[in-house]
Amino acid sequence: TAAVPQLLFSAPVTRTEEGGPGAGLAAAPPPLMAAGMAAAAAKEGEEDEAELSLLECRVCFEPYGPGGQRRPRNLPCGHVLCRGCLGALGGPEGRRLECPFCRRACGPAETSDCLPLLQLLEVLGPAGGSLPSALGRGGAAAGPAPAGLGLRLSLGGWGSLVNPTGVAACRRSGRLVVAHDGKKRIHVFEPSGSCLQRFGERGDAGNDIKYPLDVTVTSDGHVVVTDGGDHSVKAFDFEGRGVLAIQEGFCLPWGLDATPESEVILTDSEAGALYRLAADFRKGKLKKCQMIRSQLVSPRGVAVSQTSGAIVVIEHLKAQGLNNGSTRVKIFSAEMDLVGQMDTFGLNLIFPSKIYTTAVAFDKEGRVIVTDVCSQAVVCLGKPEEFPIFNTLISHGLSYPVGLAYVANNSLAVLDSGDHSVKIYSST
Repeated sequence: TAAVPQLLFSAPVTRTEEGGPGAGLAAAPPPLMAAGMAAAAAKEGEEDEAELSLLECRVCFEPYGPGGQRRPRNLPCGHVLCRGCLGALGGPEGRRLECPFCRRACGPAETSDCLPLLQLLEVLGPAGGSLPSALGRGGAAAGPAPAGLGLRLSLGGWGSLVNPTGVAACRRSGRLVVAHDGKKRIHVFEPSGSCLQRFGERGDAGNDIKYPLDVTVTSDGHVVVTDGGDHSVKAFDFEGRGVLAIQEGFCLPWGLDATPESEVILTDSEAGALYRLAADFRKGKLKKCQMIRSQLVSPRGVAVSQTSGAIVVIEHLKAQGLNNGSTRVKIFSAEMDLVGQMDTFGLNLIFPSKIYTTAVAFDKEGRVIVTDVCSQAVVCLGKPEEFPIFNTLISHGLSYPVGLAYVANNSLAVLDSGDHSVKIYSST
């Protein structure tokens, strides 16, 4: 059982009214049609079972929840259990335990929160909701046709990457950097797709990373990671040597992106703040840690325009009621003046389906690009001055997109946590 199975589509079922033109056919279908209907019903049942399996612990069969004993936890092998079953397997002494599925041994300190499932639970809301409706499969009208982006290359996959959380590109070399929950937290890929370097083990040493949430690459060639495990920001060179660790009283540093001047824009999700970090990474010296915006609501994803210096932030909002998870996209000028914003409700007025954004980037023309986990798509919201428009760039082939990065040739790298891969798209 994979940590996050691929989410399945449910096939629509057409019903015929009693006494209507097709009533006789519905009552006594031909053998081939009957076989097809039986197969469709069986498939639908299998898909329902898969959806239930995704949202419940496969040991106690209780539904996952955002906290307490039902909170989903990753094992190092990639399988997921609830916190209660994890504690029961380890016993009151917290001894080493075996995965009940693959028998790989691990210690309690080697487990971590399953971020993709927690984000999905946030989308569904406290009342649960249905998985198809939360993912925008309730029969809403389809969005615009894809704008000519085709899949060129796929990297990683289950076993290579485990529940990846962040992706970034080096604009000079074209290398891709991925943060994930495997033994080596950071993977560096060549433009060809081969893995060049792995570094950042779980632990307390200078080069260790407890729980990476996002990653970026500065223009001077340093990999910068937010570590939710010890609430820090850590910088490495491409050989994996730690050059700087910053703990400036952050509550939960989350998203980050680099400016052309090798500064780093950082969100603190719990503090509701946006920071600008300046450092001499070669000397391992922090120059500045400046809060540039406060009173944001759980900001996570962030991106900086390489041309205008504009900054876009994704806020994760809380509300009462069914399917309460929602997001808001805010755009600021380089001087941090609010240029525009749009929340889930406002986007629904443009596109008739639930929108839940998890990652954001600017393309080379300065347009805002976001991932939407509800429609499993990548969407262009336009330039800040025309925000928001709605143009679907990628509408198929994604399971749970959580990260975006543009590489040197303007290809788009999409981090798909649903099947633990990075998918690279280019114009067709």
